[in-house]
Amino acid sequence: MEEKQLKHDEDGINFLDYLIVLARRKKLIIGITMGAAVITAIISLIVSPIYQAETKILPPQQQASGMASQLQAIGQMSAGLGLGSLGLKNPGDLYMGMLKSRPVLDRIIERFDLMNLYEAKYHVDARLKLLRVLNVRDDKKSSIITVNVEDKDPKRAADMTNAFIEELKNLNKGLSVTEASQRRLFFEEQLKDAKMALSKAEEAMKGFQEKTGAVRMEAQAYAVVGSISQVRAQIAAKEVQLRVMRTYSTAQNPDLQRVMEELKGLQAQLAGLESRNSGRDGVASAGSITSAGTEYIRKLRDLKFNEMLYELLLKQYEAAKLDEGRDATVIQVIEPAVPPERRVWPKRTLMVLLAAFAGFFISVFTVFFMEYRKKALSIPENRERYDTLMKYLNIKDLKLKSFKFKLKR
Repeated sequence: MEEKQLKHDEDGINFLDYLIVLARRKKLIIGITMGAAVITAIISLIVSPIYQAETKILPPQQQASGMASQLQAIGQMSAGLGLGSLGLKNPGDLYMGMLKSRPVLDRIIERFDLMNLYEAKYHVDARLKLLRVLNVRDDKKSSIITVNVEDKDPKRAADMTNAFIEELKNLNKGLSVTEASQRRLFFEEQLKDAKMALSKAEEAMKGFQEKTGAVRMEAQAYAVVGSISQVRAQIAAKEVQLRVMRTYSTAQNPDLQRVMEELKGLQAQLAGLESRNSGRDGVASAGSITSAGTEYIRKLRDLKFNEMLYELLLKQYEAAKLDEGRDATVIQVIEPAVPPERRVWPKRTLMVLLAAFAGFFISVFTVFFMEYRKKALSIPENRERYDTLMKYLNIKDLKLKSFKFKLKR
């Protein structure tokens, strides 16, 4: 019991010794703490304030684009195809990347003369500084994108923030129009070829009828010709669909793979029809068919094929024209940026508090180090070591001073 009491007293004495050290050096502790706080407060008043303007936008959600609607129309007309998701990523990621793209950054640099404002010699330096003051983030739940721009001038911060949204809209509109124009030109070329082929088929049929006279066909033979021509037209439409999809999809795209499987199925269906009806040039021999009738069937098959293909491509061409004339997907601005009233930096209260805490801990460490040094030097052996150390340090200083003196002479 007495040993425990003695140990407790010793612990209490040690703790009191620490308090005594702090009390004895309280002026130094208070001085360092207050000095750090005052100096930080003065610095925070001198530093130029930074303002942050903010705007919120809602990007277009995933929906069937012009290209997707065209592919869907082809599929519906040919085999009842329904397009699902094309594997697109979150649209927020796309527009966040566009905001930080070089075309948008260069337009902002040009509009606000940031080369002179940032004192940048090269555009790449101005872009890096602009990216430091630009902050873009999105909310995964609401899909809202928040854009912040920091600047010393609150009005310029708001103007730059709104300018980013304007340039984003311009870039998005340009990309959309370019894509729609490319699709229109593609279908326009395909439509020209189909129209020429249809005209040739019509002229061939007209010339044959004028030469041989009307040829009567049985209903079964006529139906076979129609079905074969229809399948051939569906195959041609699928091939056009594949060419369009390959312009924006990879080979691993599930929709692309599905269309390829459907194309294989149509090709197998055509092969089956031709093999089952191989009586005379792929037509069921329901009765005697003369040589003139066989030629008539061939020309009729080509005519119906080109008619169906032309009809499919014409619908896709009209859809592409509508997409080209339609405005780009709308980016909705929820909260336009306004000049901020409060600065975001410096945060004076926080800076002063952190400086005071840092000064306090530094001063406490300094006090205990001074106390340790005082006690260590009170021991004769430590005093001798200390004097020896200072002696060597003084000798080195003297040698250094002598060397500098010689250099000056």
